[in-house]
Amino acid sequence: MAQEIQAQFGKVSIREEVIATISGVAAMECYGLVGMAPRSIQDELTDLLRRDNFERGVDIQFNEDSVTIQLYIVVEYGVKISEVARNVQERVKYAVETMLGLKVDAVNVKVQSVRVTSAKRK
Repeated sequence: MAQEIQAQFGKVSIREEVIATISGVAAMECYGLVGMAPRSIQDELTDLLRRDNFERGVDIQFNEDSVTIQLYIVVEYGVKISEVARNVQERVKYAVETMLGLKVDAVNVKVQSVRVTSAKRK
């Protein structure tokens, strides 16, 4: 599915994958985010076959003249989860609105897991 925008010289059609990729890249730039979680088991299998998976863990819902973005994330142990989620929401909303000119109704963040990394000992 695609979001269509009526521009001065014609229509602009933006595919769901483009919005998902921009959202995934913007989210991965946030401190405390370890990665994106698969939305389902089918997504997990599909990810094994693909190289780039920036759209992994991103669902896009098209509304009449806007979009709603749902992100499934994995955060690092020890960070304040509410702050990481808020930063992800702000950064994704800003990236989509400035790069694509789309109105973002909501960015819903679902924390699927916390990853514990072992401390390096000297």
